[in-house]
Amino acid sequence: MAADAIAILLALFGLLLLTLSCQRLLRARFFAAGGSALAGLLMLAAAAVFFVLSTNLHTYARLTHEEPVAQIVFEARGPQRFRATLAQIPGGEMQTFMLAGDEWQLDARILKWRGWANLLGLNARYRLERMSGRYRDIEQERHKERTVYALSENPGLDLWRLSANYPRRLPFVDAMYGSAAYLPMADGARFEVSITAAGLIARPMNEAAGSAVDTWALPAARTAPRRP
Repeated sequence: MAADAIAILLALFGLLLLTLSCQRLLRARFFAAGGSALAGLLMLAAAAVFFVLSTNLHTYARLTHEEPVAQIVFEARGPQRFRATLAQIPGGEMQTFMLAGDEWQLDARILKWRGWANLLGLNARYRLERMSGRYRDIEQERHKERTVYALSENPGLDLWRLSANYPRRLPFVDAMYGSAAYLPMADGARFEVSITAAGLIARPMNEAAGSAVDTWALPAARTAPRRP
């Protein structure tokens, strides 16, 4: 990753400057030694910043085209309660959640680049953030049990939060936004979620999921205004 390489180069230059500072100090060139030491320490500090930034970026995956990121299977466990099994792609890591509600929602973060970062060939990156249940009825959403689960950790320097707080100081971040996909839950339903540079896309993968989506979409279709 580019941030790793930059951190290594800055650290090497910083160490070289500190070595040069020691040599100048032995020769009683105190002013020159102080300047070299200061420059070396600044480079080491910059290397540390790039290192913790790289640590955070490692929690994101590269995004170059539409690609599947997860499959989700549901089992009914009671009224408005479902057991969801999520398998992340690639890797196949499986996680199980108990969701309350009528619909499931998967959230992701997407980072895009511009300027010199784009010229360096940095790809857009994504990270799955959370899995949650939601109620179709607004009143139930306000008052009934909410179930939300984190899907990733956030170590290192959070570029996402820094970009939100200091957008002018991070001009190489072209777009920093969240994306979510949600569809109905049903017993035996299987869905696949893919991601593009524009966001998440969820598709039914079996008959149970397709029937749930068709039934779920009917009220909206009936109330939609007709085209002249």
